[in-house]
Amino acid sequence: MYNTDLPARAELPSAQRLLRSTVLALLTAALLLVTVVLPAEYAVDPTGIGRLLGLTRMGEIKQTLTVEAAQEAGQAAAPVSAEAVQPQAAAVQTATAGKAAPEGDARSDEMQVTLKPGAATEIKLDMRKGAKVSYSWRTRGGPVNVDAHGDPINAPQGFYHGYGKDKQIQGKEGVIEAAFDGKHGWYWRNRSGADVTITLKTSGDFQAIKRVL
Repeated sequence: MYNTDLPARAELPSAQRLLRSTVLALLTAALLLVTVVLPAEYAVDPTGIGRLLGLTRMGEIKQTLTVEAAQEAGQAAAPVSAEAVQPQAAAVQTATAGKAAPEGDARSDEMQVTLKPGAATEIKLDMRKGAKVSYSWRTRGGPVNVDAHGDPINAPQGFYHGYGKDKQIQGKEGVIEAAFDGKHGWYWRNRSGADVTITLKTSGDFQAIKRVL
């Protein structure tokens, strides 16, 4: 026995309404792709909305992790050179722990963060071009991989300016000289099987320091 009431023809959506609904769904999907998915997954932000929402930074971190994994697997990475934005890059210079803070808006700071096995963190300094910061960091619990680099304001897609990379070390000290206005600092990753605590000390010409990851 068939008890379901069939809808009347007048109750069925017209072809025009179905087409309109389909077009709206496609437009919504395209909008989400451009404003959310591309910035969050690939750091591609054609509208600028992703950077405002913090999604582009998420995508940049994912791309950094991808490059790191490829490098550890022996694959070559080819990021955009810093010369695309800045003609001359500044290198990390060796410094001693007792080195005096550079002249300018001198300030000092100390931060500590603990990483679980496989976890990563990133700490950045807001610095102006030419500013110098003395730094010293040490680990407790084991070694870490580190990538010191800088990000200019409104960095182009794929931009990378490095100050040096190391694998499986337990500390380092030196001076970072900012190659451009922007954020400069360190990305650490704990590849060991135990918790690792990183203590970072900075002194010099910087406006702010923040853990961004």
